Amino acid sequence: MKKLQALLIAVLCFMSISIFAQQKPDTTFEPAKAYKKHYNALYILNEAEDKKIKGILRNINNVLSDPRLIGKLKIEVLAFSDGVEMYKKANSYQKLLVALKDKGVVFVQCSKTMEERKIDKNELFDFVNYVPTGNGEIILRQYEGWAIVHP
Repeated sequence: MKKLQALLIAVLCFMSISIFAQQKPDTTFEPAKAYKKHYNALYILNEAEDKKIKGILRNINNVLSDPRLIGKLKIEVLAFSDGVEMYKKANSYQKLLVALKDKGVVFVQCSKTMEERKIDKNELFDFVNYVPTGNGEIILRQYEGWAIVHP
């Protein structure tokens, strides 16, 4: 009886391996579809490098033109730590930021960063909003179901 069980198990294993080996991998690809009526995305910036800042702003422009998401996407851009540089009037990002603001993008700054670096709100663009902490905003938005993007 034990020999018969062992033989049966061996045959089943061999058949399973044969069937698996004959299967062709599915190489077709379909992009994700936007089934929901509305999507929320939180973009995070905590760096001051010009290339990084321009890159995140370019990424946001790109996603706003994605035909799957046009008219369905709410974007919040959260800056904290070194990311505060993007919102400073002394820097050259106003034109890029205003163009995105006009498309409905909301810009948010961590107040804790402002306090620690002794930055006055008058140093930042008037359209910037404030949250108590950047990390708190990330946590709360994630639990609200927002996509968290940190390019």
